[in-house]
Amino acid sequence: MQKASPELPPRDEPTSPSVEGAASKRSYHVEALAKGLRLLGLFSEQRPAMKLTDMAAETGVPLPTAFRMAATLVTEGFLEQLPDGAYRPAPKVLTLGFAALRGMDLVELADGPLRRLAAVTGQTVNLGTLSDDRVLYLIRLRNNDLVTANIQVGSRLPAVGTSIGKVLLAGLDDTELEERLSAASFAGTTGPNALRSLAELRPALDGIRKQGWAVQDEELAYGLRSVAAPVRDASGAVVAAVNVAVPAMEFPVARLHDELRPPLLDACREITRLLGGS
Repeated sequence: MQKASPELPPRDEPTSPSVEGAASKRSYHVEALAKGLRLLGLFSEQRPAMKLTDMAAETGVPLPTAFRMAATLVTEGFLEQLPDGAYRPAPKVLTLGFAALRGMDLVELADGPLRRLAAVTGQTVNLGTLSDDRVLYLIRLRNNDLVTANIQVGSRLPAVGTSIGKVLLAGLDDTELEERLSAASFAGTTGPNALRSLAELRPALDGIRKQGWAVQDEELAYGLRSVAAPVRDASGAVVAAVNVAVPAMEFPVARLHDELRPPLLDACREITRLLGGS
C-alpha cells in the first residue's frame, strides 16, 4: 500500500521589508520590562521619590499594575519604599551599566593617573565614592598578588571598614554621620581590627580630617591593608577617594606611610587638578 505523502505546511505569503521589520520589533519587545524601565526613568534630581498613584498616572498603567511593578523592583533591589509609602531608587540602580562609567568625567580623567600609580607601586589601586553607608567602586586596577574578596567595578563594601570609606566619611559632619550610619553599617567587616560602632569610628575620623589621608589596617578583612586619600572637584568638595591596597604580611603600616602614601597623594593631587580643583 502506497504511503500518503506528508502534508506540507502552506507557504508563507511574501511580505514587504517594512512589515517584516515591524513584526520583528514587536516580537522582541517585552512590554512588562519596558514598563518597568519607564517607571525607573520617572525619577530625577528634581523628583527623587514618588507616590504609587503618581507612578501609575505617569506611566499610564492601572494602579494594581503599578503596584506589582513597584513591588517587583523593590524585591529585586532597584527601588526602596520609604516610611510614608513613597518609592525611590535603591543603590542597586547604580550598579546598572557600569561599563558606561568609563565615559564619566571623574573616571575618564582619573584613569591615567591611577594607571601610573599602579605601575609605580606595583599594587592594587581603587577609586570609589560614597553610596549610602557603602563605598561604590568605580575603578579597580588589581595586582594578582592581592588576596582579597571578589571586588570589581560596581562592588559596594562597608565604608567604615575601608580606607576609601573612612576618607569620605571624614568629610561628613556629626549629623550626616548619624543619619548615614547604623549598627548594620559595621556588620560587614571581618578583620581583627574592625571598628564596631560610631563611637569607635569618630576618633579615627578626627585624625583623618587633620592629616588628610587614611589607613585601613586589617579592618575590612584579615590580611589586607590599604592607604587612601581624597579627590576634590573645582569647589573643593571631596567627590571620591583613591587607595592602594596591599597584603598585610608584606606591608606593615610604616611601609604604607613611607612607600605608598607619597605617590598616592601625588596621584590624588593630579586628579584633583584635572577636575579643576587645587
